[in-house]
Amino acid sequence: MTSEIVENQVSAGDERADVSQLIVQSVRDLSERLIRPNIRKWDEDQYFPADLFRQLGDQGLMGMLVPELYGGAGLGYREYVAAIVELSRVDGSVGLSMAAHNSLCTNQILMFGNEAQKQLYLPRLATGEWLGAWGLTEPNTGSDAGNMRTTAVREGDEWVLNGAKNFITHGRSGNVAVVIARTGEPNTSRNATAFIVERGTPGFSGGRKEDKLGMRASETAEMLFQDCRLSDSQRLGEVGDGFVQSLKILDGGRISIAALSLGIAYGAYDAALAYAKEREQFGQPIANFQAIGFKLADMATDIEAAKLLTYQAADLKNEGKSVTKESAMAKLFASETAVRVANEAVQIFGGYGYTKDFPVEKFYRDAKLCTIGEGTSEIQKLVISRQILK
Repeated sequence: MTSEIVENQVSAGDERADVSQLIVQSVRDLSERLIRPNIRKWDEDQYFPADLFRQLGDQGLMGMLVPELYGGAGLGYREYVAAIVELSRVDGSVGLSMAAHNSLCTNQILMFGNEAQKQLYLPRLATGEWLGAWGLTEPNTGSDAGNMRTTAVREGDEWVLNGAKNFITHGRSGNVAVVIARTGEPNTSRNATAFIVERGTPGFSGGRKEDKLGMRASETAEMLFQDCRLSDSQRLGEVGDGFVQSLKILDGGRISIAALSLGIAYGAYDAALAYAKEREQFGQPIANFQAIGFKLADMATDIEAAKLLTYQAADLKNEGKSVTKESAMAKLFASETAVRVANEAVQIFGGYGYTKDFPVEKFYRDAKLCTIGEGTSEIQKLVISRQILK
């Protein structure tokens, strides 16, 4: 295994090191060195640091869930969550891109690809040589995926794709995308199929890049398809299985967003706690005032609860058990926690929290996406209610 993080899993003697803690320290060091000095510039310029993700690949972070057989780190969801948390604690944009690459595009090929597809794509994705994108959402269909307008029509041994996807992480920069297209009638069962589409395929292009409130260093753009011809060898799984596959991918993806949310909440809380200890009013640190102390207590308690929910879902995923309810709960609570904590962090900073000279305004902007992406908070409640009532 080439990953520097994973090469050091075993400590001296026969004792096995705590892999998650090793990852935490390694990612923390990497984040301080490569990410923190660039946060403000990347955010203001809405610059996507593609080279950074190749460096993350060198560290084993772009194929954490991919077996060593295919060039990955061969780790589990607990270690994966730890890495996302530490990246997002510094910059949620980086955590978001790393999570989308791992849990969406790469994971769908890992879970549903045939052996030839796995051998062709996973080594490039796992090492960060290639960046992955995942296309489900469309301009007219978010949660209403059964009514998607992007279609794939079979012509002999080929499929012809037409349509558009939007709000796609790495929609322009991704080297390969997993795309869900409708292959049946609208709003019928099993009417969608997944395809692997490489950048450079005629008829496939990147469209408009979104100018976002937060997560500005993570690229979000359209993917456009105009008479895009694909060999049937690019079909991922069986015809009609696309949406079923997507639901399984989103179960794991929601753990990723929970981890992203947890990292953002930690980052905002860390900044607010440090500031409350340093900022003095009336001759004492503002942390000594009950109004501030109670805010910090609520923030810390919510973060701990979000952490427990997130790692519970990660552990169940590692065990191969159903995580539909647990991942939705983790995503719902952790994302809403990130928003609450970031909001309170700005409040603790007061006027300074509203300026770009301090980090909490960015955590505040970044956090909101977590309640929307990969299923809104309202959709998570729908998923949870259906699970507990069935």
